Amino acid sequence: MKNVNQLLQEKLMPFASKIGNNKFLIAIRDGITMAMPLIIIGSILMVIASFPVPGWEAFLGDIGVAGYLWKGVDSSFGLIGLIASFAIAYSLTKQYKVDGVASGIVSLAAFITVTPFVASEAGAGMPTTYMAARGLFVAIILGLTNGYIYQWFINHNVQIKMPDSVPPAVSKSFSAIIPGAVIIVFWLFVYGILDTFTLPHIHDLAQVILGKPLGLLGNNVFGVSILVALNSLFWFVGIHGGNIVNSVMQPLWLSNLDENRAAYQASEELQHIFTTAFMDNFVYIGGGGATIGLVIALGYLAKKKHASRQSKVLAPITVVPGLFNINEPTMFGVPVVLNVLLIIPFILAPIANLIIGYFAMLSGLVPLTYTAPSWTMPPILSGVLATGSISASVLQIVLIAIDILLYLPFVLAVEKRFKAQESLDKK
Repeated sequence: MKNVNQLLQEKLMPFASKIGNNKFLIAIRDGITMAMPLIIIGSILMVIASFPVPGWEAFLGDIGVAGYLWKGVDSSFGLIGLIASFAIAYSLTKQYKVDGVASGIVSLAAFITVTPFVASEAGAGMPTTYMAARGLFVAIILGLTNGYIYQWFINHNVQIKMPDSVPPAVSKSFSAIIPGAVIIVFWLFVYGILDTFTLPHIHDLAQVILGKPLGLLGNNVFGVSILVALNSLFWFVGIHGGNIVNSVMQPLWLSNLDENRAAYQASEELQHIFTTAFMDNFVYIGGGGATIGLVIALGYLAKKKHASRQSKVLAPITVVPGLFNINEPTMFGVPVVLNVLLIIPFILAPIANLIIGYFAMLSGLVPLTYTAPSWTMPPILSGVLATGSISASVLQIVLIAIDILLYLPFVLAVEKRFKAQESLDKK
């Protein structure tokens, strides 16, 4: 056990720290996170529009409300690609100590520049398809590229500088002119080349360049099992595994969720099992490592008469947050981090959830996810909100029971160690 612990600390921890501190991954993570309020708001509107009660949708249609609710969905959930194009550049530029707002605005303009317009009687416009999750891959490419180029110009003083007497807001606006012009003209040139030679536009190219490789990893149960194991290993050495794994895979899983959302809206068959909602609500129940099984097992032991003092103290501060998928008190309080006694269930529990949840949805026993409840939504409730079916809540209950059974023998070992430590302290 000591050798395993030493290997993880010496080999995995430096690697995980390096990845976790990468500016580009941080920019992707923070940029997409900025769009999360819109995803949750859109999901709430979608739940109202499609509440799983017989006749509800027909009732909303009859009173003329349904169309407005779906417009609200398109105007919130359907803007995450557009918002990410701003937010990713903003985050990256801020890390280089440069004004992020101007960088984000320029990147947003570049995103619109490379997106093909559609013509109508009212004039040209941008399809909502590309403003939503389908535009995330282009948002990532442009956000990272534009943010880096923008900060390079400013940090190398290639900008229009105004006298100190000029208000800061005006000075920043003029500073953005040169890098902004270079960035927008560059992407306009790229769009013009693709359009002139009738080549696929950049959104289609991004789906092939980024979407296909990520899909090979993140759209099958074997690849996602590897990702789940990596998430647990990163967490085990004290690095937020979700921040690393999700930074890479979230664009794909969000895109899958948005395609499910659009399919549901169009009364078509949903296609994707692996979505952000599936991972948050059926795999990582209680947080990374599916620690809801751990905290419930710990809470059960703490109720016993001869339980250790540490268990009695830890139970209330881990169980309640764990029910809302907040597991930092568990990770660093029990602790799980660098605790070799818990590494086996910490890896196996979310993988078990993944496999069982996957086959439950593949077989049709449980519907696929099409909304994204807040990640702090307690299980059972989150299941029905994510799928519109009570069968998803039943699945969550089954998964939680399995997680408890997986964790219980190892929590007993931790409890035994707690008692041994307390016996030594008495001496």
